[in-house]
Amino acid sequence: MSASPDPSLARQARMAQLIDRLAPDEGYTLCALPGLRFMRANRSVPRTPVLYEPSIVVVCSGRKRGYVGGRVYHYNAQQFLVLSVPLPFEGETDASEAEPMLAMSIPIDLQVAAEIAMELDQAGVRIAEAPLGIMSSPLDDRFGNTLLRLLEALLSPVEARLLGPGILREILYCVMTGSQGGALRAALTHRSQFGKISKALLRIHRDYTKPIDVATLAQEAGMSLAAFHASFKAVTLTSPIQYLKTTRLHKARLLMAQSGLNAATASSRVGYESSSQFSREFKRYFGRTPLEEARQMRGLLTQAPGACESPFVSAQ
Repeated sequence: MSASPDPSLARQARMAQLIDRLAPDEGYTLCALPGLRFMRANRSVPRTPVLYEPSIVVVCSGRKRGYVGGRVYHYNAQQFLVLSVPLPFEGETDASEAEPMLAMSIPIDLQVAAEIAMELDQAGVRIAEAPLGIMSSPLDDRFGNTLLRLLEALLSPVEARLLGPGILREILYCVMTGSQGGALRAALTHRSQFGKISKALLRIHRDYTKPIDVATLAQEAGMSLAAFHASFKAVTLTSPIQYLKTTRLHKARLLMAQSGLNAATASSRVGYESSSQFSREFKRYFGRTPLEEARQMRGLLTQAPGACESPFVSAQ
């Protein structure tokens, strides 16, 4: 008697088929739902610096790895990635023409997350694990079926508009009641150490063009400088100064790629006073000159008409 087929494999194949249809071109494709984007790579991409927004990243074909703080996070057809805070790290992709990397990145709507967190708190649902800024988790049937319904809805503009927001809320609920939920709920509670650092990160992303010093961030968080440094590194796996620097470099890269700015103008826009210092630090971080990296990025960015852009940078 032959074994019955694994329904999870059929679901995975269908999800990959739908993303292949929704994102036929390499790079990024945005869709009708604000912030939701597809990623496609038809070839392997070596380790390269990336900056992800607070998001849920699901890979349906191919494999990706994230490297940060000496740790490796795998996300593939069996494991999905959750980032509860904006986080810079290095990403690596395994893909080919025969097996392209097909993935989607779902932004975490903090307002919706706060509403869900309030309901969970009132229901007495406790945070099960210590919060982390990034983690990968097994993709179970409930979550996988919800993701499939979202992809099916995106085939129709009407269904995407009417059903999409509700399905996205359900996806966020699944994550917030799973092993990753503690980090998201802690990020929304600014009384916790994790929440205070999350608030500081949002401040950096809002005001990165202005002078920002770590002492001020620590004071705003109501923490001593030493405690702030320790808590910041526990969440982001890097120091506050390095985080600010990499954020500015990523923002400048996006300005050059999307707006066609030259290195001098982009560096000034993101808070650098010296364009030569910017160019040195940019090449040291990305491994290419600003001009070379901007050309590379333009080849990756594919956007649907009318789709809004994320304030965060992300890359293959």
